[in-house]
Amino acid sequence: MRVTAAAGFVALLLGVLAHSAAAAPKATCPAGWAHGWQRLADKVGAPVYCPRWMPNPLDAQMGGQYQDIYSISEDHSYLVSFLEHGDLGSGDVHVNFRGYPGRTRIPTCPAPVGKGTVPCFADPVGHVTENGIHTTVYQVNQGADQWHVLLAWHHGGSLYTVSEHVIIPYDSATRVRQNLQRVLKSLVLVQPAR
Repeated sequence: MRVTAAAGFVALLLGVLAHSAAAAPKATCPAGWAHGWQRLADKVGAPVYCPRWMPNPLDAQMGGQYQDIYSISEDHSYLVSFLEHGDLGSGDVHVNFRGYPGRTRIPTCPAPVGKGTVPCFADPVGHVTENGIHTTVYQVNQGADQWHVLLAWHHGGSLYTVSEHVIIPYDSATRVRQNLQRVLKSLVLVQPAR
């Protein structure tokens, strides 16, 4: 009798757990941010990654108070940047999202000194994996990503990056990598509507 009751209880528990797992909501872009990230995906004609978490005090609302750069090139690559200038020397919080639809090679940037070009992302120092996304960590970057720690990864034949500036209040590469790991863990893929 006890064995039958125990088996029944286990079966009931497994059924509840299976139902809970099946009923778990799919992660989505936050409601206040979703429209802007959907518009970006539609404009570039490729998936984009929307974060559900950003370093304090930033949010990732397109057109919001923290948006700094919104740039889409003719080749559909994009740069979306969020920035807060701290008051009275409290520092900056600066996060960039990039996508290069249909391209997986690291782009080149003008050389900082002299003529020629250099890779826009260089000096790989490790890997971070979160949320099923396997990234390479770069510490020497150019352009809007200069002085940033940058994570780069591939998805569907495209290159994506997220980077954060190493500056007060996040004034060490370790703290910035922790923030970037949280951003990476929060990313949701937004497909173009067309």
